[in-house]
Amino acid sequence: MTSPIAPQSPEDATAVNLGLQLRTARRKSGMTLRELARKLGVSPSFLSQIENGKSQPSVATLYSMAQTLGVSIDHLFESEDAPDEPAEAPADKPVADEEPGTVRRSDLGSLERVWQDTGSTGRLSVTSPGNRTRLVMDTGVVWEQLATNTAHQLDFIEIVYPPGSSSTNDERMLRHDGFEYGYLLEGELEVTFGFETFLLHAGEALGLNSSVPHLFRNLTTAPARGIWFVHHDHN
Repeated sequence: MTSPIAPQSPEDATAVNLGLQLRTARRKSGMTLRELARKLGVSPSFLSQIENGKSQPSVATLYSMAQTLGVSIDHLFESEDAPDEPAEAPADKPVADEEPGTVRRSDLGSLERVWQDTGSTGRLSVTSPGNRTRLVMDTGVVWEQLATNTAHQLDFIEIVYPPGSSSTNDERMLRHDGFEYGYLLEGELEVTFGFETFLLHAGEALGLNSSVPHLFRNLTTAPARGIWFVHHDHN
């Protein structure tokens, strides 16, 4: 005897309808999931969860989405059995929609030699916003190189974890030689280090042995931003 299917709660139905309305509005605007995510400062996976009715956005995020898509909040909550979508609207293809230079973090391994090899160990390095080398991960996480004269011994970087983002898309924990030292400027990160999981808050710092499996996740609706030093071991 088969078990009866549990009826969908009003909250679940609202989330599903809202997700459908948002996806329809996005496709009518001609934007891909990644383009909208970049404009809003969130991860594509977070937007995908919203569009699929698996997560509900905060009021602030929903307002920003409505403004960016050029629709009203009331319109997004209209009940429709099947929202009209353009017949020619292409299916979202995460790989094809990635911006040029997107890096698959799961395949990257160590951060050593990840930046363009300048070989510079000069006495002075000065960088400015908008003119720094950036790496955008497939998870939405962004790294910015803050100094170019660290050769291969160090990485001095700013990291940004958009809402809902993680170190890897498949939740695979990372491990590589060396040590990491981080100071969180704003937001909150869930840190899994070996068998331990804890929250790192703004104003807190950490140092960890990178050879121990680890993973960072932003479970909040606000970006998490920090300054990181990564020291590479050399045999």
